[in-house]
Amino acid sequence: MLRFTGQIPLGALLLMSLSLPACSKVEESKATVPETVSNSDSTTGGKTIAKSEPAAAADTAAGPRADQNEEPPRLPPPLGAQAMPKPHRVWVDKQQGTVIVDGYISLREGMLEMFACPQGTKEHESVVSVYSRAQVVHAALLAVGAKTGQPVKWDPEFAPPTGTEIIIEAQWQDGAGKWQKISARQWVKDVKTDKLMQTNWVFAGSGFWKNEETGEEFYQAESGDFICVSNFSTATLDIPTESSQVNDGLMFEANTEKIPPLGTPVRLVLKPKLL
Repeated sequence: MLRFTGQIPLGALLLMSLSLPACSKVEESKATVPETVSNSDSTTGGKTIAKSEPAAAADTAAGPRADQNEEPPRLPPPLGAQAMPKPHRVWVDKQQGTVIVDGYISLREGMLEMFACPQGTKEHESVVSVYSRAQVVHAALLAVGAKTGQPVKWDPEFAPPTGTEIIIEAQWQDGAGKWQKISARQWVKDVKTDKLMQTNWVFAGSGFWKNEETGEEFYQAESGDFICVSNFSTATLDIPTESSQVNDGLMFEANTEKIPPLGTPVRLVLKPKLL
């Protein structure tokens, strides 16, 4: 089995996601996520969820801050889901067949190479920054049955990335505390046509870089290439159509009118489309 040597072994993460005790599940609440935004990629229905509250203590997966002493607001843990190792804010919901990743809005205007990146990497070109390493989400997707394919290839000719199709939904609370949700594709639009992005992502699976001096291997998507809208051979999730990463050839931009304010806590729900 592949290992994320020098970081967190993929096998260890996968075993943890499969063997977490029932007591790690969140107790149920009476609040629910309403059907506030209609879209065909909805993955959670009226799933029970609690109100958001600030985190009590800081960890290495902190969010946007007005100053170094201010802890960002967080969404409550999803009910019925099993948590991946802290400080990563990632959960596996085996009953729903979903992976849940928390983050915040990092960009509302401008050209995009990513839809989402790990915090502290490519927020200048990603709509969402997540409180997790990409490798943790990779392991969680494996735990719910998703299969990696192959990253994009450019030589000798373009070959699109492959892997299990992944539907992504975004959830957040508006200024009144009411839950909203939308297909993640509605936050991305084609620069030339002004239309929403038409395709879902695929689980390309990134790759590894080996330090020849130490022998350590590193998961390449940790540099920022987590959920991409430009094709990268290092992407965890990529789109299965040709999309340039050259600055003057970028195909997508943020769909500002649909995106919540900067810093808004956001939950991404990743749903593998299993055969």
